[in-house]
Amino acid sequence: MQFGLMSVSDITRDPTTGYTPSEAERIRDVVTIARHAEDAGLDVFAIGEHHNPPFFSSSPTTTLAYIAAQTERLVVSTSTTLITTNDPVRIAEDYAMLQHLSGGRMDLMMGRGNTGPVYPWFGKDIRQGLQLAIENYNLLHRLWTEDVVDWEGSFRTPLQGFTSTPRPLDDVKPFVWHGSIRTPEIAEQAAYYGDGFFANNIFWPKEHYQRLIALYRQRYAHYGHGTPEQAIVGLGGQAFIAKNSQDAVRQFRPYFDSAPVYGNGPTMEDFTEMTPLTVGSPQQVIDRYAAMRDTFGDYQRQLFLTDHAGLPLKTVLEQIDFLGADVVPVLRRELAQNRPAGVPDAPTHAARVKAKYGDAEPRQPRPNANRGDNVTGGSPYQDTPRGAAFGLAGKGA
Repeated sequence: MQFGLMSVSDITRDPTTGYTPSEAERIRDVVTIARHAEDAGLDVFAIGEHHNPPFFSSSPTTTLAYIAAQTERLVVSTSTTLITTNDPVRIAEDYAMLQHLSGGRMDLMMGRGNTGPVYPWFGKDIRQGLQLAIENYNLLHRLWTEDVVDWEGSFRTPLQGFTSTPRPLDDVKPFVWHGSIRTPEIAEQAAYYGDGFFANNIFWPKEHYQRLIALYRQRYAHYGHGTPEQAIVGLGGQAFIAKNSQDAVRQFRPYFDSAPVYGNGPTMEDFTEMTPLTVGSPQQVIDRYAAMRDTFGDYQRQLFLTDHAGLPLKTVLEQIDFLGADVVPVLRRELAQNRPAGVPDAPTHAARVKAKYGDAEPRQPRPNANRGDNVTGGSPYQDTPRGAAFGLAGKGA
């Protein structure tokens, strides 16, 4: 099982000091946070995509490539990549490049985001958000799994004899999680492709996510990818930790009370009762998150939100130390106990290459610029395998 951090990249005033960091400071700090996560023994660092203040992460691939270059073991990921407003061709190119540069230490989470105005900023209609998510991912999937693509859809110009470059590392596409907090069609989409489903288990009661995860597991089995228990599930989470619960509550309360995402809503006590936010001692966090398996079944990835709400860098690094030293090692042991043998580990590039090729050398596409298309050497107008598309009609679907 993988444990890690996810950042929403907010730039928020510290209510205890009145200090608001600059964009430059927060960008530097997030690199420090990611490096510290690896040093603390965590497995994953994920960052979101936003195109408006008060967030800085408009280019997650640039950020993650820089982090990957400064780490050795850490898996870099997104939380999320906007499948609705990014061109699938651009996503295919950018993340395949990140896959090569990181040596396969990456994956990504597809989502629609939670900022409505981003649609017109990129020339899209929010009323078509779900259709965009379905069609765009269909194209992205094909760009990574077919060397030459003929395609026509509703939201971008057609492609004829197109090859996305670079091709995925070892001819194995990046692993994709589909993130959702409310939409059963996204759980269905993840199941259809045999991808992972990430429930951003932060702001809603557990019963809401139970329904989405149960649907995903059932449909994963329906599409023939394995049993419901073998579906790949990830969860978000939040914790603020101190040696004793009284100190944790005292230290975190001003941040909770002032943060835009919490402010003027439930009290901190009510919020921690209704959601997975846990403010307390390491043992309280362990108890809360060890029980996630009872609620959602065995799962593969647990990410914690730590650098938000104006918390200063020093405090965030202390939180990572608590997770790395006191919480995650115990959770690893407890969640491994009685784990059925058929439940898969979290997907890694090495494991997926092994599953595809066994002991054979993986295929490495080599461009051929002098004959036809630039990978296979065939005619760019030859027929290509199309396969059934998820809920789509039209040429190339």
